[in-house]
Amino acid sequence: MDPQRRKLLKLSGAASALGAAAVTLPHEAGAAPVSALGLDAAQMGVRAGSPDDQSVALQRAIERAAQARVPLALAPGVYRAGGLKLPSGTALVGIRGATILALTGAGPLVTAAGAEEISLSGLTLDGHLRPLAQNQGLVHMEQVSGVRIADCAILASGRHGIRFAAVAGTVTGSTIADAADVALMSSDARGLTISGNVITHAGNNAIQILRSELGPDGTMVLDNRIDDTGNRDGGSGQFGNAVNAYRAGDVIVRGNLIRRCAFSGVRGNSASNIQIVGNTVHQAGECALYSEFSFEGAIVANNIVDGAQIGVSIANFNEGGRLAIVQGNILRNIAPVVPNATPEDFYGVGIYAEADSTVSGNVVENARTAGIAIGWGPFLRDVAVTGNVVRKSTIGFAVTVAPGAGSVLIAANVASQCERGAIVGMDHGRPVTGDLGKDGGKDAKSYAHLSISGNRFG
Repeated sequence: MDPQRRKLLKLSGAASALGAAAVTLPHEAGAAPVSALGLDAAQMGVRAGSPDDQSVALQRAIERAAQARVPLALAPGVYRAGGLKLPSGTALVGIRGATILALTGAGPLVTAAGAEEISLSGLTLDGHLRPLAQNQGLVHMEQVSGVRIADCAILASGRHGIRFAAVAGTVTGSTIADAADVALMSSDARGLTISGNVITHAGNNAIQILRSELGPDGTMVLDNRIDDTGNRDGGSGQFGNAVNAYRAGDVIVRGNLIRRCAFSGVRGNSASNIQIVGNTVHQAGECALYSEFSFEGAIVANNIVDGAQIGVSIANFNEGGRLAIVQGNILRNIAPVVPNATPEDFYGVGIYAEADSTVSGNVVENARTAGIAIGWGPFLRDVAVTGNVVRKSTIGFAVTVAPGAGSVLIAANVASQCERGAIVGMDHGRPVTGDLGKDGGKDAKSYAHLSISGNRFG
């Protein structure tokens, strides 16, 4: 017999066995039938399309299915409900784009606490912008492990779309749109992956990763599309970020496509050992890729930024921010947009770095103030700037020459069409020297902390 035919017959037999597997729940006579798809919610009095609230019937069905460790299958239609509690083993399954849970009343639509193995798939959860309490999510889970949210849509939450606290699991292949506050907020994660989602029109941050205190977190934010992140609550950068990690170490932000964020595409605040790799950011309102305050360790590599006030910033040596690699990025169209910006604001910079860092192999084009800026006043220590290309920028390399600044190497770079100078000494945001790259860097010898060699300027 042909091997492929034998394989097909085996699969056919398995499918027949599954089809014959409809049984009744063993713990209750007359229970609803269970098939390979799970427990049919309609057989338990849950009515799709009914104008009546289905919370009581749905809750009963959820508990029975979870107890039997089988999925609860919801047919296409609208189910009006709220405050549904998900025990361990809950698996809600719908038809993508057709099974809709619509929030009625106040509070989250679904919650889980202290549970394990929670799964939501193929569901649309619509909050209709009904108000939620501070720090609540339309989907709200605390102290839960084994979470899986897949192929769902979380829409129009009156606060956060998803709110996790001490959660382990995955959110994948889902859409989170029109959350009034944060689309997905996680605190004190225990192993979380956020991948392949579409997140649009978040009121404040799209993805926010927090910890109660400095420490490892390990959340992975991979291959998401994030558009139109707002800044509803104002502030100086706490809100308006596509991805925001605060006090969370070991976070990986990789392969995301980010467009139109009010502040940063990726912002790490006091987030040590962060990796910001292979992302594309268009039209960031402030700094596109940011590692700031009391962090130790950041890799910002192989990203593309097109449109921002600052491309990459490795900042706050005064707060302990140090130890970074900025490598292989393409940064273009970097210009201040703040009305009445002053030199001290230092916008229009492609790459900015301060301490214990390498800046290598990057390409910067059309940076209004400087292609690459090194240090701020006395805040500079052990920075190597090598093998970069800067084009069509007012200053190619702006380096602090203020008293107290530490050592810097500027070598083997190319600067072209930099009208104010290829290498210019700065006192904070003000140019205070001529072009230190001229005449083989002769004028740079006045500054003992500078080592300039092997660059090419045109």
